[in-house]
Amino acid sequence: MKIGFNLLLWTTHLDKTLLPTLRALKAAGYDGVEVPIFGGDPTYYRDLRSMLDAEGLMSTVVAIVQDEALNPLSAQNESAGVDYLKWLVDCSVALGAEVLAGPFYQPLGVFSGHPLSDEEWQRLVRTQTAMADHAGNALTLAVEPLNRFECYALNTCERAAKLVQAVNRPNYGYLFDTFHSNIEEKDPIAALKATMPQVAHIHISENDRGTPGRGHAPILPTIATAKAAGYNGWLTVEAFGHALPDIAAATRVWRPLFTSTEEVYTEAIALIRQGLAA
Repeated sequence: MKIGFNLLLWTTHLDKTLLPTLRALKAAGYDGVEVPIFGGDPTYYRDLRSMLDAEGLMSTVVAIVQDEALNPLSAQNESAGVDYLKWLVDCSVALGAEVLAGPFYQPLGVFSGHPLSDEEWQRLVRTQTAMADHAGNALTLAVEPLNRFECYALNTCERAAKLVQAVNRPNYGYLFDTFHSNIEEKDPIAALKATMPQVAHIHISENDRGTPGRGHAPILPTIATAKAAGYNGWLTVEAFGHALPDIAAATRVWRPLFTSTEEVYTEAIALIRQGLAA
């Protein structure tokens, strides 16, 4: 398995000013970084690929649906939403990313007041299939179920696995997140075991979004379950702080969760290595 770190702890737009952080992550032993794609074009990310290659870092991508105008779940905006999903794929391929992950199916914090309708489900399957077909063999997609306070379209591992089965493309799976599953699943590890064939990516995130290993999210059991199942993908650390006000607001981070970012990435990789060695 490869170990990555999600750069949303520092930035929503990677550029060369983050080189000291990239080098620190490489020195700590990380195999790669998870790059947020919130803007730019394929040419920009092709240049970023050269920068990451020079630092010896591989990459994955994290992305969201940024507003209603780009919402593929909306009947009015489905076409624009699909175009947006294809743009995400194009930028990710230009970056040389192995995985494009995230809740790329509806804007965060937007609710209908009702469960997902049958019509919305069909639209979800249709738009995600179009995205997967556009990616082809160039990229693995990992759709992320979020907790019910952040979205309504996809909350559980079971539902995410059903979406993967409905899309039915070899490059399409789901992202298991130790934070979200700790909220939504009665037994996160049982849910993971039941859906492991559909898992394409794993986020290591503590129950408070802070330093992995300092809370009660079932991180070591998650690693053990993935290892036993023969999973050979990424274990990517995701933590959030106050450096980015928009991200802090979106993730509801209202208090300090760690003493330093160095604490987060050094303790996280030590914990993951412990899990892999067990």
